[in-house]
Amino acid sequence: MSERTISSMFDEDHDRLDALFKSFQTLKRKDFPRAKRAFLEFKTGMRRHVAWEEDVMFPLWEKKSGQTGGGPTIVMRREHQEIQDCLESIDRKLQAQNPETDHEEEILLDLVDRHYMSEEEVLYPEMDHLMTPEEREAAVRAIEKIA
Repeated sequence: MSERTISSMFDEDHDRLDALFKSFQTLKRKDFPRAKRAFLEFKTGMRRHVAWEEDVMFPLWEKKSGQTGGGPTIVMRREHQEIQDCLESIDRKLQAQNPETDHEEEILLDLVDRHYMSEEEVLYPEMDHLMTPEEREAAVRAIEKIA
C-alpha cells in the first residue's frame, strides 16, 4: 500500500468541498432548505480545511522551507481571510432567506480557484518533497485531531 501524501489528502478535501458547493448552487432555487444545509456543510468544511493549513501545514512549511517573512503562506493566509469574508456574505443572505448569491459566489469561486492552484501546484507537492515519511505521518495525525 502506498503512503498517503499531503497532496492527495488535501486534493481529496478540495474535491469534497467543491461537490458541496456545487450542490448548494444547484439546489438554491429548487430546494432552499437543502441548499442552506449544503452551504453550511461547505462553510464548516472550508473552515476546517483552513485550520488544517494554518495550524499544521503552514507552520511546517515555514519551518522546513525557511520562508517565514514573505513566503507563500503570508499570501495564503490573506486569501483565507478573503474567502471567509465571502462565506459570511453568502451566509448572511441565506439567513435572510435570499438565494440571490450569484455575485458573491463568483467572487468566492475566483478566490478559491486561485488559492487551490497555489496549494495544489506549489505548497502541497513541495511539502511532500520536504517532509520525511515520519513528519508526514505526524502532520496527518495532527490534522485528524482538528474537528
